[in-house]
Formats: sequence, structure tokens, C-alpha cells
Amino acid sequence: MDLRCEGCAGCCVDWRPLAPEAAGSDRDGRRPPLDDVYGLAPLTRDEAVGFLDRGLGDAMAPRLFEPAEGDDRVRIDGTDLAAVDGRPVFVVGLRKPPKPVAPIGTDTVRWLDACVFLDPTTLQCRIHGDEAYPRTCSTYPGHNLALDAETECERVEAAGGGERLLDGDPPADLPAPAFGPQAMGSTVFAYPDPDDLEGVIARIRDGETTVGDRARFVGAAAGSRPGSLSVDRDRMGDARARAREADSWAGNAIRGWHERAGADGRTVDLDDSARERLVRELEDGAGAPGTPGWDGVDS
Repeated sequence: MDLRCEGCAGCCVDWRPLAPEAAGSDRDGRRPPLDDVYGLAPLTRDEAVGFLDRGLGDAMAPRLFEPAEGDDRVRIDGTDLAAVDGRPVFVVGLRKPPKPVAPIGTDTVRWLDACVFLDPTTLQCRIHGDEAYPRTCSTYPGHNLALDAETECERVEAAGGGERLLDGDPPADLPAPAFGPQAMGSTVFAYPDPDDLEGVIARIRDGETTVGDRARFVGAAAGSRPGSLSVDRDRMGDARARAREADSWAGNAIRGWHERAGADGRTVDLDDSARERLVRELEDGAGAPGTPGWDGVDS
């Protein structure tokens, strides 16, 4: 693949307020997500554990799904959830707080939901090239190209964001997709205690999750055994506690952005220097890894 990513971040940002007719939707599949986060990138179990080990348990959030016709399901808080053997299935991804960004070739800075690891000023990932960089991100849009499915790059092009997909050949060494029979316990998980989710599902549905809500699912993912529905209770409990107690630069920045953000899609009332100072205060100054800039970076 050959991509032109500079000034884009289309796969890291919810840009539906900019071009709703061009942006995609992952709510169109057979199992729509319960939340409305755009382009959530699912993490593997090992990646979730890796973030926990780095103290970044507060950078992750769960996603549950509405059931497709014929699916096993469980009803919690008045909502039917896709399930396996009565256990709600879920994935874990990276949180997307509102940030002041000008993505996909635009000049106007707006408040848009963006990946916690996206630097709002350089539009680069703060963990790109790091061993923590998620597989889903590093291989994108390889699986789309292999399946002849539309990519975010092409959607950005259609929205007038410039040429982005320079070479549409998928890489020969693509790993298995995140979803499929091999995914249970590795990327797709089953929550072992559905009775404990009363009230939690309503908050997920309404976009009002708490630290404890998110920690429950991070813990269950970390305690899962690849290829099965079983969950190691001790490992789950330890991971849940670590996620609940996490106090990273990422979690603090998320709180800071939510406190300062304007309405979704609204123009940011800050000049460039003020925006850079705010990013330094909330992210760089709090311990966020830096980004290299675009000079000398290959597509």
C-alpha cells in the first residue's frame, strides 16, 4: 500500500460533521454497535494487556453490538445485545475524546472526536512505530483492499480531501482479520457476568460510561483465553483493578478535552498559538510521546 497521510487523519477522526454524505458508517453492518463512536479500532487481547502494563488502562473503551437475525442475544437495560451462550460479546478499542483538529485537508479547526493518541496539531499518531501501535491501525486499509471494500482514504478523496490512496494493492502479509471464527478470546470477547451489567449498558448506549464501567470490560478482555469463552477470574480481577486505578497522561488529557470542548463540529475559538499551548498543556506537558513531523516521513 502507498498512502498519503499528511494532513488527513481520516481514519483517526470522526469527520461526519464535515461531510456526512461522504463519511462512512460502521452502523450499516449486520450487528450495529451500541455506541456511536466512529471507526473504533479493535484491540487484540495482548494489545489491551500491553496498554495496561504501560499504565494506559484509562485509554480504552468497550463496544457491544445489537444482535443480527438468528443471533444468540441477552437483554439488559431494555436493550438486546449480541451474545454467545448468554454472554454479551464485545471488543475493546481506543477512546476518542473531542479535540481541536483540521483533518482531511481542511483549513478550519473544529471540535471533532479523535483518537486519544492523535496529536491534534501534527495529525500524527503518538505511538506510530511503537510496539504498542495496534495491529488494526498498522494494517489499515489492507483488509478493506483485500475485500474490495471502500476505504476511509477513498471517502476522504470523495469529500475533496486530496489524493490519499496512491496504491490500492493490499500487502501480501496481512494478518487474519479482527473478526471471524479465530477471533473469540483474541479480539472478540464474551463478558462472563451479564447480571453485573445492569445500568452499565444504559450508560454505554447513552455515551456516559464511568471509569468502573470501562474497567469491567478491559478486565474481561485481559482475562480471556484465546480461542474460547473462558475467562481467568484472577487475571480478570487484577486487570480490572489496574484499569480502574490508571491515571495516565492519556486519561487526564481525555478529561481535559471534554471539559474544554465545544459542540461537535463547531469551529474552535482559538488561534494557532493558543491551540498549540493547549495541546502542550493537556498532552505533551503531561507526558504524551511526541511526533516526528512530516519532513522525511515516507507515505
